[in-house]
Amino acid sequence: MPNYSRSVDTYSPFYTPIGVKWLVIVNSAMFVLYFFSLQFDIARGFFSLLPLQPIFVLKMFFIWQPVTYLFLHADFGHIIFNMLSLWFFGKDLEITWGTKRFLQFYFLCGVGAALCVIVANALFGNMRSSTVGASGAIYGLLMAFGILFPDRTVYYFFFPIKAKYLVLISGAVAFMMSFAGSDSGVSHIAHLGGMLFGFFYLKTKYRNSVDVVGLARQAYKDWKLKRARKKFQVYMSKNRNDKDRWAN
Repeated sequence: MPNYSRSVDTYSPFYTPIGVKWLVIVNSAMFVLYFFSLQFDIARGFFSLLPLQPIFVLKMFFIWQPVTYLFLHADFGHIIFNMLSLWFFGKDLEITWGTKRFLQFYFLCGVGAALCVIVANALFGNMRSSTVGASGAIYGLLMAFGILFPDRTVYYFFFPIKAKYLVLISGAVAFMMSFAGSDSGVSHIAHLGGMLFGFFYLKTKYRNSVDVVGLARQAYKDWKLKRARKKFQVYMSKNRNDKDRWAN
């Protein structure tokens, strides 16, 4: 009797892995909510806390903004371009890496891009500037795609080009545009930052076998163990002093 497999064909051009799928769904849902909040003045105060604003991160410790800004987009063209890019470059990376590692890389590039925006605005720009969009994370995915699949042909505005050349062109454009001011809420510094963080993460991981996320997790575990050991030593010292007090 033949065995009919129910497994998904990951080589299908329409296949979308779970991580990319949910990122697209959540981004699209947030865009709709954000759009109507601005149109009808519903929960506008809540959404005003989500874009990346360096002054709030540095002075008021709004530490969620380097993550939440990834889920907001300025307009329809912005989110459509980002979600198409996420699907196109992200699905092959997730199939290759697995969902967990793909999401770790995505958010690492996104948060890394936010850090670049904060530093650049603190040193040279406007601390009250507002940045939104998943472009920083997606440019990190583009960098990874170009490194893993350098000779694969992709279509950029209907023009065929190898992935490695698309990465070089995108990086050069992001670098040049980062010197131009923009009030659109979309930062080219974030694009460049996402690519840089993606590049250094991949090179460190592949060449030196160092897992940045794993190191951070291990450092947190070591800190908790050290803290618990210190509490235990204080407890033992206190009990020893109590016993000595009653000794003859």
